[in-house]
Amino acid sequence: MKKPDFNNNTHRRKNILTGEWVLVSPHRTQRPWLGEVSKSDVNSRSQYDPDCYLCPGNIRANGEINPQYDSTFVFTNDFAALKENVLGLKLNKNDLLIAENETGICKVVNFSPRHDLTLAEMNESDIEIVILALCDEYKSLGSRQDINHVQIFENKGSIMGNSNPHPHGQIWAQKSIPVVPKKELQQFKKYYKLNKHSLLSDYLKLEIKLNERIVYENGSFVIVVPFWAVWPYETLIISKRRAANLLQFNKPEIKDFANAIKIITTKYDNLFQISFPYSAGMHQAPTDGKDHKEWHFHMHFFPPLLRSASVKKFMVGYEMLAEPQRDIIPEFSAKVLRELSMVHYKITANK
Repeated sequence: MKKPDFNNNTHRRKNILTGEWVLVSPHRTQRPWLGEVSKSDVNSRSQYDPDCYLCPGNIRANGEINPQYDSTFVFTNDFAALKENVLGLKLNKNDLLIAENETGICKVVNFSPRHDLTLAEMNESDIEIVILALCDEYKSLGSRQDINHVQIFENKGSIMGNSNPHPHGQIWAQKSIPVVPKKELQQFKKYYKLNKHSLLSDYLKLEIKLNERIVYENGSFVIVVPFWAVWPYETLIISKRRAANLLQFNKPEIKDFANAIKIITTKYDNLFQISFPYSAGMHQAPTDGKDHKEWHFHMHFFPPLLRSASVKKFMVGYEMLAEPQRDIIPEFSAKVLRELSMVHYKITANK
């Protein structure tokens, strides 16, 4: 039987984590680009910015003064999207107008005191400190009766809506399980019920066997461009051993996770030799008190850049009205990322 030619023909791929589909149109890479060309973020910043409300010792927007912190610093967001006490909000008009109150806590995670150090330029040992701080937050927030989901994420770069250039992440902990993790939970449960083991464990075995979309692998984690990737250089970090959350990783696994984060963020920067923008986040089991044997820890990276540092992928038109669509195939993206250096381009340039 002739092998399907996915490289040159339009096709759809299924996202096994959500059950949704993505349209892949490889031939569209040949079209000329006369659309928007965005300015990339400035590549160099000072180690300390007196006007930055996240730097050590500076005054934040709410008037509080940051401590002279010398490592990862976590604090409650001064402009939180979620509030702890919201009462009496509920509406249901004929099952057509439906609303209810939502409560939660939002925190900011400054990766380091350095205003100029992104994860890509931090030492792996310092990234480990960030991960351990996130472990503490997941544990303390997730143990609360009123918190059923903890979302850890980072928006890197102004193009991703980042309002402050000091490298930082966020934690949104809330009463409800949000839409995307809830879809994944349903898929995980469905697969586990039929197969008695993790969906991502089997997916990872297949990816390792095929070796077509793997970007990097260490003892505990694999970085892969998912078969169903939507964004041009989207990746997943998946743990080799099934774990429901960060708290279930041992010390060597934490170390390997830091290594995986360092490698993929470095490769991203090396792709167009800029501080590469993305939205990234960890998907962990809900903190609803249930034993989620079906859940498998993974971390998403969604970078928007398409052809260069100034040309990005837009989710408009068909993507908004029908389903996601991409041009370059995931196998091509994986090959490009795999072949990039694991040494940051700034280090190479300074030699």
